[in-house]
Amino acid sequence: MTDWTSLITAFTTLFVIIDAPGMVPLFIALTHDNSAAERRAIGVRACLVAAALMTAFLFLGEAVLGFIGISIPAFRVAGGVLLFLTALDMLFERRQKRRSDNTGEAAASDHDPSVFPLAMPLIVGPGLITTIILLASSADGPAGIVALGVVLALNLGIVFLAFLASPFIANALGKTGINVITRVLGMLLAALAVQFILDGLVSSGFGG
Repeated sequence: MTDWTSLITAFTTLFVIIDAPGMVPLFIALTHDNSAAERRAIGVRACLVAAALMTAFLFLGEAVLGFIGISIPAFRVAGGVLLFLTALDMLFERRQKRRSDNTGEAAASDHDPSVFPLAMPLIVGPGLITTIILLASSADGPAGIVALGVVLALNLGIVFLAFLASPFIANALGKTGINVITRVLGMLLAALAVQFILDGLVSSGFGG
């Protein structure tokens, strides 16, 4: 994963799964009673926790799979199926509803939303965990892992900027605009999920 094509593919995949535009209205709902400084602090904490989780799965995810006896091709196929289901949720608005339910649970209890539900599962959810492990497994040595780490950091930076600009983004896009973007990203994610499944089948010998 040191060539530009692989890096662009990895960036696009992670961007689609994280879906920063889709988190904007949820961040607003979670922080509507907070001041601008408090919202900024919540966004920083959420991104720091998410970064720690991403780093853990980036370096330890494949080792955990090996320890419990799951091959990378099998995980690639299973991950592709999971991502495809995530894409269907995005296309039919089920993902946004589930995120809103998590938002409601956090709002009902008076606590800091930076860890739950922002860092996990809104930023680092099952789909992202799966993708990080899959991309790390195909990385080209330590340089590829470092490059993937940079791509993850860039995507997390976009999330943080979306948090900061959330009031302006929500006003500019509106509910319809956010729904359109989510559906387009869902189509892209569905295609990427199918590619993961095909790659897993080929790696396991089914496509040979």
